Amino acid sequence: MNFKQVIYVVISSALLILFIFLSILFIPSAPRLNSGLNNKVIHFVNHITPAQKQIIDLFNERNKGRIFVEPIDLPFEKFSTNERKELLARFLRSKSDRIDVFTVDQIWVPRFAKWSLPLEQYFSPGERENLLKYALETCYFNDTLVTIPLYLDVSVMYYRKDLLKSFNINSKVFDDIKKSLTWQELINIYQQSFRGYNPYFLFPADDYEGLMCMFWEMVKGLGSDIFMDGRLNLHSPKVKRSLQMMVDLVNKYKVTPGSVTNGRENECIADFLQNRGIFLRSWPGLLTDHGDLINDPQIRDQIVKAPTPHFSDGKPVSVFGGWNLMVSKFSKNIPESIEFVKFLCSEESQRILHEKGGYLPIYESLYDEGNKDLLFYYKLIKQGIHRPIHEHYTNISDVLSYYFNLAIKGEISVNTALDLAEEKIKASAMLEN
Repeated sequence: MNFKQVIYVVISSALLILFIFLSILFIPSAPRLNSGLNNKVIHFVNHITPAQKQIIDLFNERNKGRIFVEPIDLPFEKFSTNERKELLARFLRSKSDRIDVFTVDQIWVPRFAKWSLPLEQYFSPGERENLLKYALETCYFNDTLVTIPLYLDVSVMYYRKDLLKSFNINSKVFDDIKKSLTWQELINIYQQSFRGYNPYFLFPADDYEGLMCMFWEMVKGLGSDIFMDGRLNLHSPKVKRSLQMMVDLVNKYKVTPGSVTNGRENECIADFLQNRGIFLRSWPGLLTDHGDLINDPQIRDQIVKAPTPHFSDGKPVSVFGGWNLMVSKFSKNIPESIEFVKFLCSEESQRILHEKGGYLPIYESLYDEGNKDLLFYYKLIKQGIHRPIHEHYTNISDVLSYYFNLAIKGEISVNTALDLAEEKIKASAMLEN
């Protein structure tokens, strides 16, 4: 058995164990003392944050004796995004009715649509018109509404204002940062004032979807794509240029430490907060979710948000993230599940998600209330771009991130990474349909 086969067996075994664990979680148990014997119990599968727990408790209190939501927590600290995706897929494939409501990453929608209850009859055109169009765009598959947004994400760059000032950075640089630095400007600041400083610019470059998010910002900021009329466009000069810049940030310019090739969001955030990082590409909610990593509370005020960098001949864009709600078509509690989904999507719940959890709300109206934080993000949202909505995108992305990660590590060239990725994708027939 070769190394790849061993790795495959290990991963498959781990997923099987996790699947069994998840199944155990859904074994019916005696009703909770405070849930009421006549309750309809709704199982809600998600990464349950404190903000979401508050909303669930509020819903349960208001529906006491009628509906009780039982949260099933799949925390990001224990389950990677891919593990969570495979666990849900395996469980839904069994047509079990033990999942009622679950969340999916926006890019999973085409894959999970076949297990989702169509939602048009439950959400009127008027209700849908109140939602941000940018969030709602990811909710359709084959022109059918199969999901409703829970919250939106949009990429952002953080920087340490105090550290930049301590290196006597020209005040004009701060104006440029606020508008969006070009990649060359980011590199120039390092070469002129921070050469040898570590960490300077951090982005997650492990073999996973987070790596692809920055790649999409680069490619689409240049007005390009990897798909053309359903065909691969991996050898486009702009695609190659984007991957080459990611490689050069680590290997040529040394503005990014090589450790990022084994790091995901949490590792990069910890490095930035604990080791005096200068710039970090990340997502909203940094200080809400990871504020415990900051020892000095005064540092909080020195961490400032800005748009992500762009190529000088391109335009600044931010890639969308976010999670959507689906109701399982196998649920035996559909009316109650719909009621819970509508509560999660209500303006009241969306305010809680933003104020307590830092999430971006899905209502346009909430961005018009003078909140400076939301006004900043709304500007990024208006220049946001979606990753491809494609039935096989997650599989294609897995292949790309694997070879892109090897290129950033310096183990293969950019051309070789693109060649091998194209060969693998075509051999697997991922672009059919």
